[in-house]
Amino acid sequence: MLNFSHIMRQSQLFTKTRKEAPTDEVSRNAQLLIRAGFIAKEMAGVYSFLPLGLRVTQKISNLIRKHLDDADCQELKMTILQDPEPWQVTGRWNDDVVDVWFKTELNAGGQIGLGMTHEEPLIRVMKQYIHSYRDLPMHVYQIQAKLRNELRAKSGIMRGREFLMKDLYSFSSSQKEHEEFYSKMRMVYEKIFAELGLGDRTWYTYASGGSFSQYSHEFQTLTDVGEDTIYLHHGKKIAINKEVFNDEVLRDLDILKEECEEVRATEVGNIFPLATGQSKPLGLSFENKDGEREDVYMGSYGIGITRVMGVIAELLSDKKGLVWPAKIAPFFAHILVLDAESERMSFAESLYSELKEKNVDVLLDDRALRPGEKFADADLIGVPYRIVVSEKSLAQGGVEVKGRQDDEVKIMTQSECVGMLLREYVR
Repeated sequence: MLNFSHIMRQSQLFTKTRKEAPTDEVSRNAQLLIRAGFIAKEMAGVYSFLPLGLRVTQKISNLIRKHLDDADCQELKMTILQDPEPWQVTGRWNDDVVDVWFKTELNAGGQIGLGMTHEEPLIRVMKQYIHSYRDLPMHVYQIQAKLRNELRAKSGIMRGREFLMKDLYSFSSSQKEHEEFYSKMRMVYEKIFAELGLGDRTWYTYASGGSFSQYSHEFQTLTDVGEDTIYLHHGKKIAINKEVFNDEVLRDLDILKEECEEVRATEVGNIFPLATGQSKPLGLSFENKDGEREDVYMGSYGIGITRVMGVIAELLSDKKGLVWPAKIAPFFAHILVLDAESERMSFAESLYSELKEKNVDVLLDDRALRPGEKFADADLIGVPYRIVVSEKSLAQGGVEVKGRQDDEVKIMTQSECVGMLLREYVR
């Protein structure tokens, strides 16, 4: 993660909060994020991520990265500029097959695409390294901006034309080997969404497998503003996407239609069997133990990082503003100095320095503003703990400490406050 220590004083942040969202922004997640100074709208479906917003996307990315690294996946970074050749071989360069391409002309002649996914170019890379069964399985991922020419872009950062995504690809020697990793990724995803604060709202959902498999599987988060309709089966703790909600699928899953609840949801992740649908035409094969050539069996696994951020802003906020889960909050503690008189500022500086020395992410509101403005900004930004240094708190022996959604305010000494934050702090 980048070092943001130079902007941990709120007086140095170039962003400012806003009382009102832009009139052309209809989505709640973008309204809140713009008002709190996390993002700036460039155009429909395209947003810049400002210092606070960048911190959140990096923390989400690092949380995902840790789980994937623990699962023996290797990180790389592919190019955004796409050579049409491998896409033409698989047929996915054709706009009638994939209708979200951004394409452009080269001055030197010819076309290139702007990356919307990366199966084909990654297969071309892997042909240089996968030759034998001894080279498999292999699991690689990247965290990268994707560009898609979406027809509709009215859901803030929940559906953008430019967005940050984690895409993982598995390369296996057999369907059995693939299915073992596929099941492992389901469990990894469930852990990730639980840590993101979406676990109880996110359902493992059966969806269309396209031409490669009977099913793919989505992770759908329940929300009234979701673009998908899914059917929940509470007994089996699974869901079915409307696109495949039919008698055949219900029989296959041993579910009755009347047992299911219809709800709205938005897809935050997916795991997708690709089989040999792309490896075969592009010639990605290996020599098995008997010396015979076989096509590599593939899978694809995505999580929309900026989409997840938008869903969290949409679902976990309240009437006062954002409410970030501790693991991805831009800061863990927010120190507010009420009236920057020398004694109060000196106390706040001491607490701020001690927390920074102990590597706790802390934001110090050292601005010369009225208390009400500071409280409103703190609620809007949504940091887990608010610490107030005031004449009243110092007279009582310390600081006022309050959780973002707690009603109770506790008075703590500096030592007690630091100890509590260290016990609660998660990285």
